[in-house]
Amino acid sequence: MKFLKNIKNNLATVIPLITESHFMCEKVVVVPNRYLLVSLTCLKTHFVYQYSLLSCISGVDLLKSNYRFSVVYDLLSIIYNVRIRVKTFIDNVTSVLSVTNLYKSANWWEREIWDMFGIYFENHPDLRRILTDYGFEGYPLRKNFPLSGFVEVRYDEVQKRVITEIVTLSQEYRTFRFTSPW
Repeated sequence: MKFLKNIKNNLATVIPLITESHFMCEKVVVVPNRYLLVSLTCLKTHFVYQYSLLSCISGVDLLKSNYRFSVVYDLLSIIYNVRIRVKTFIDNVTSVLSVTNLYKSANWWEREIWDMFGIYFENHPDLRRILTDYGFEGYPLRKNFPLSGFVEVRYDEVQKRVITEIVTLSQEYRTFRFTSPW
C-alpha cells in the first residue's frame, strides 16, 4: 500500500509533466503538448488514478504571453471522487491531438474550442463550426477580435434580402467626456 500511496502523491512518476500545483483542493498539472494524449491515457487507464470522466475542455486566450493559447482538460475519477485539471500551452500555429477516441465527450468540446478560438484539433472526426455560421470570419473568443465584429448582417427592405456589410464606426457621432473615468 505504501507503493500505491507513493505513486498517487508523485504524479511525475506516471506522466511527463512540467509543473504540478493545487488550486481549491484540486490538483493542476501542466503537460507538454506532444505528451498530452499519452498523459490523458495514463490518467484514465492507470489503476491508481482512473480519471474516467472528462467533464470539460476549455480554451483560454493568453494574448500577451509566450504561448498564445491554453487548453484545459477537467477530469474526474468516479472511483476515488477526485478531480484533476490538465493544462497544455500552444502557440498560434500548433495543433492539439484530439482525445475523442479516449473520451467521447471531447467531441463537442473540441468543436466548440475550434469554433470560438481557432485551435485546431488534429485527428478530430468532425471538426466544423457549431456555434457560428459557416461563412463567419474570425474566432469570437480571441482577445483581439473586435467587440462589434467585422461584418454586420441585416435585412434590407429595398432589396428584399439579407445583406452583409462591413462594420464602420463613425467617430463624429460619439461624444467624449474626458471628466468621466470610463
